[in-house]
Amino acid sequence: MSYSRYGAPPNTRAVNFMCIAPEAQHVTMVGDFNQWSPTSHPMKQMPDKTWLIMVELKHGHHRYAFLVDGQLTLDPRAMGVARNDQNERVSLVPVS
Repeated sequence: MSYSRYGAPPNTRAVNFMCIAPEAQHVTMVGDFNQWSPTSHPMKQMPDKTWLIMVELKHGHHRYAFLVDGQLTLDPRAMGVARNDQNERVSLVPVS
């Protein structure tokens, strides 16, 4: 099976994430999908002060969290909670 060089590969799905942090100056998304990089997935602040991002994720379960002004923050709407490699509690999202 082939697919265009453009767009997401067929084994991924676009997932939207929202963080409610109206007082925050900077929010990024970290997770196993970006090696917990604090700079690779900055979120965009909307006029209503929520922060949004769309991420292409492979099928499976992914651990993630929001970095709200540098503070690791769980997603209260996550499908589950897990631990990262530093044994910190993080959010879990299944992608199918």
